[in-house]
Amino acid sequence: MSEDATDTATEAFVAYRNLLFTVAYEMLGSAADAEDVLQETWLRWSRVDVGRIHDQRAYLVRITTRQALNRLRTMKRRKEAYVGPWLPEPLITAPDVAEDVELAESVSMALMIVLERLSPTERAVFVLREAFEVSYDEIAAAVGKSPAAVRQIAHRARRHVDACRPREVVSPSEARAALEAFRRALETRNVRDLLAVLAPQVVLVGDGGGIRQAALRPIVTADKVARFIVGGLGKTDGVLTGDLTVVNGSPALLVRLNGQIDGVMAIRVEATGITGLYYVRNPQKLTRLGAETPLTLR
Repeated sequence: MSEDATDTATEAFVAYRNLLFTVAYEMLGSAADAEDVLQETWLRWSRVDVGRIHDQRAYLVRITTRQALNRLRTMKRRKEAYVGPWLPEPLITAPDVAEDVELAESVSMALMIVLERLSPTERAVFVLREAFEVSYDEIAAAVGKSPAAVRQIAHRARRHVDACRPREVVSPSEARAALEAFRRALETRNVRDLLAVLAPQVVLVGDGGGIRQAALRPIVTADKVARFIVGGLGKTDGVLTGDLTVVNGSPALLVRLNGQIDGVMAIRVEATGITGLYYVRNPQKLTRLGAETPLTLR
């Protein structure tokens, strides 16, 4: 490839890098694996005659999707051997991501967990169609299916995801208010204060990855969740603090123990209160949180 062609290829890749990272992350739920996919995408893109590519964005998305699909299938074996529940790697996102309702939902912890239940192809089709509005023809080329088959897969995946989506979505300001009330309740360590902000059928999911202690199964109902949290706080040896932040486009708590990052608590809020608590403690999923600037995505 000539120097000019290399420069053109580099410029195109840099221009679409955030988009490609978001595609890979939404498919994989892992920022580290998404970065690896981007490296693989660049290696393949750098060998392409860019001057003959009519739609560089579509071509790059196609390469990224194929590489992410390959990695998603290998990740399945890792997740089968995972200790306890598996949660996506949390990303500190810029505040303006939360204002983009569609983007915020597409990377939200709650939706990413739902996407885990789809097959690799269903997940790829759903992400490309629903989050990025890629045409059926382009998706078909990326996943190796016919456009008609892709339409059926998209319909099936959308129906499954819609069945698990929150029924009554609240505004970002309402979600922040619920999180602040939750943090105040943690400070009091009072079960009644926690019950006041939790929905009756709230679900707490913890991810320690077998490295740090976390519930090995989801905990359901407000009473059980509140008592589990208060009991855990009572056993904490040190000073526990929670800083408000924005994770995956939604309000969250960056939890520190004696000043060191202990985990990230993401929440799902509906009209009835906090319906989902997702606590990531696995240190392998927290390495990007300390120094990285917030991601803008897309």
